[in-house]
Amino acid sequence: MTTDKVASVEQQPDDTLSATPLVELDDVGKHYGNIIALTGVSLKVRAGEVTCALGDNGAGKSTLIKIIAGRHKHTHGRMLVDGKETKFSSPREALDRGIATVYQDLAVVPLMPVWRNFFLGSEEVSGVWPFRALRVSEMREAAKEALHKMGIDLPDIDAPIGQLSGGQRQTVAIARAVHFGARVLILDEPTAALGVKQSGMVLHYVRRAAEQGLGVVFITHNPHHAHMVGDHFVLLNRGRMTLDCSYDDITLEELAQQMAGGDELETLSHELKR
Repeated sequence: MTTDKVASVEQQPDDTLSATPLVELDDVGKHYGNIIALTGVSLKVRAGEVTCALGDNGAGKSTLIKIIAGRHKHTHGRMLVDGKETKFSSPREALDRGIATVYQDLAVVPLMPVWRNFFLGSEEVSGVWPFRALRVSEMREAAKEALHKMGIDLPDIDAPIGQLSGGQRQTVAIARAVHFGARVLILDEPTAALGVKQSGMVLHYVRRAAEQGLGVVFITHNPHHAHMVGDHFVLLNRGRMTLDCSYDDITLEELAQQMAGGDELETLSHELKR
């Protein structure tokens, strides 16, 4: 475990990790008629922890995201939010309960400035209709302060967000979720299309979000990235959980082997040995 990661865990009071999970899935499944997209998934998202959900394409990660984020209703099992059984009817309902999702495409407007994208859909206005006006200076300062609190230093908050690197756009999205009161932050493959340096930037702010008390769900197919920031790991394979363990219970090598196919991969390597 890295020094920074140890520090972030040790700073948490003892009752934090034993408190009621922010979100808990209990034997959750999702069926589309005869098609089983997800079955028997159980996990807990706690404040101050990063829960990594790993899996290849088609493993069920997207379905898992959509259930927690309120886009799809689960058909089996229970989902509990703050200890109470819940079934969201829309993403807005999940957002109102403090569950924010950052998807791969980020849903930004490339030609708009950073601060404008920061408040996209949540603009601050003054005046009475039809004479309402955007509170530009307040939004600029609020966005700048929120980014500063996360340790994000951008050269120009007025620059079009499309000019930022992929990693910078991801960090802005994370800071935005924190600013608007998210308690649970779901990150959908945030490092999938990034290089090493940009991925490192995003992973740093994933830990920063957890250190600020959020429960983070980090969706990824990269075991190296998961092991660098994760406190708990869940591995999905064809809609089923095949691994459920904490950081102290698994090494990076073991996690990578499980992700790559475990015994199946070893059998294949023997078959293809030259």
